[in-house]
Amino acid sequence: MSKFELKLPRMGESVAEATLTSWLKEVGDTIEMDEAIFEIATDKVDSEVPSEVDGILIEKCFNIDDIVKVGQTVAIIQVGDDEDVPDVSNTVNEVEEQAPEPVLEEMVAVAESAVVQARAETSTVHLSGASDRFYSPLVKNIAKEEGISFDVLETIPGTGKDGRVTKDDILSFVKTGVTKPVEQVGTPVKVDVQDSVPASPVAKADTPSPEKPKMPISSGDEVIPMSRMGKLIAKHMTDSVSTSAHVQSFIEVDVTNIVNWRNKLKDAFFKREGEKLTFTPIFMEAVAKALKKYPMMNVSVDGDTVIKKKNINIGMAAALPDGNLIVPVIKNADQLNLVGMAKVINDLANRSRNNALKPDEVQGGTYTVTNVGTFGSVFGTPIINQPQVGILALGAIRKIPSVIETPEGDFIGIRSKMYLSHSYDHRVVNGALGSMFAKAVADYLEGWDVNREI
Repeated sequence: MSKFELKLPRMGESVAEATLTSWLKEVGDTIEMDEAIFEIATDKVDSEVPSEVDGILIEKCFNIDDIVKVGQTVAIIQVGDDEDVPDVSNTVNEVEEQAPEPVLEEMVAVAESAVVQARAETSTVHLSGASDRFYSPLVKNIAKEEGISFDVLETIPGTGKDGRVTKDDILSFVKTGVTKPVEQVGTPVKVDVQDSVPASPVAKADTPSPEKPKMPISSGDEVIPMSRMGKLIAKHMTDSVSTSAHVQSFIEVDVTNIVNWRNKLKDAFFKREGEKLTFTPIFMEAVAKALKKYPMMNVSVDGDTVIKKKNINIGMAAALPDGNLIVPVIKNADQLNLVGMAKVINDLANRSRNNALKPDEVQGGTYTVTNVGTFGSVFGTPIINQPQVGILALGAIRKIPSVIETPEGDFIGIRSKMYLSHSYDHRVVNGALGSMFAKAVADYLEGWDVNREI
């Protein structure tokens, strides 16, 4: 029998660790090569980690929600016959039988001592009063020994999780604000809040601000916890709004020629390439050309400096089945022809829906495009994907009556049109650049060659 250590694989240059989110196999399960064993999550993407060998899972080295560094052993797999597996229970019994009695007695004594000490440290002390704050038994014991009343305890700022008062917090308070009173038998000690708390601006500044009122929940309401990815998206979006000065420009685009051209070639393209020809690669090609023309839209802000990006890496916002959003990146989009663009986009979209993206495939974007028209929206005001400075929303393509200008005069006709919504960071992108960029995308789409071959 041999053992194989399954390590957390390298997931990109900038990814050093991941969170283990779930085990897909249990100890004792038979595993085939390339079969997923556990799931991990980074701040960018969730993915499954497959086995590199056939065998039996015999040990889990981490628990769910543990942080695992790249290269660490996550699971141990037995490779070989079950007959070679040692009987662990017999081994334990032999050790117990061979252990000298004095050693066992000493171990029991140490364990009993530890239990007594733990009970002493965790004994609960009653403090009268109602509060939403949590106080550990140790903090309550210190409060009792130092004569700190419940009202005073409520005023102590907490540095622990969710503002909890830690042992260091209350000991620091004792040193600076409370003198241990003379012990009185049978009489509870009362401490005046005004006398116990130092009357100084610093002490007032340390007092935690009142908590926000909780959202009322009525009978029949369903409380749904946010997913891990949902929390990350929420934080990323609020951080972006507070960081960038968002401003929008809108432009209407006539895409009739593109619609007719695609309808004519899509079946032949699928038969030849085995890929669907959607509108997305056409739009991405237009954005890549516009970024080439206006490179100051392909930048990032770092404090008081602007970083002009060499590569054009376009993020493609994709909706997931669970309602969340992910943004895979088309690397060096300006170097792809239309066939290559279609293949890359279809591959990223499919693997996004199947939770099969690699962490480095959602990193390094320099500009983002989101297709709100997929869900019927005419236009939108998207939030910038930091640290980028712009994002373009593609509206739904609709047939509408429109004025058509010709040398023979104007007339009304049915045209396929859509809106482009451009959000950009007004700290570094002024209205002229933001509008010219959107106009460049529109001009490229409206000037589409209906005789173009693919």
